[in-house]
Amino acid sequence: MDKLRVVLVGAAVAAGMVLPAVAAEATESAPVRAAAAYGCPDGDVCIYPGPDWNDNRPEHKYYKYGTYNVYNMYGVHRIFNNQTGGATMRTCTGKNGVGCEGYLPAGWYIDKDMTPINSITLQP
Repeated sequence: MDKLRVVLVGAAVAAGMVLPAVAAEATESAPVRAAAAYGCPDGDVCIYPGPDWNDNRPEHKYYKYGTYNVYNMYGVHRIFNNQTGGATMRTCTGKNGVGCEGYLPAGWYIDKDMTPINSITLQP
């Protein structure tokens, strides 16, 4: 576990917070302000084609609550939840929101291997 993640986890535990499982999987994750950021519109979940911000050019943008099947995403991608009002997103190994993993809270990002992922969900 890298030093940044140890500090974040330690601070969260000291504050009595429970970290979502999906955030714990992140290779690098930190809270990001909820406004138009990194080319991701306010209220969207954006997926970038690698483990970086891709010069602020997301590959995919999702806005409405619901389930989205994803196709042909292999390797590590950055997922940024720029939704507002505490909305979360989840990655799922099955199509149509089956086999979902942890929650990525609003304002956070994760670098995730998308090879086994077949859908994502956005929920309030």
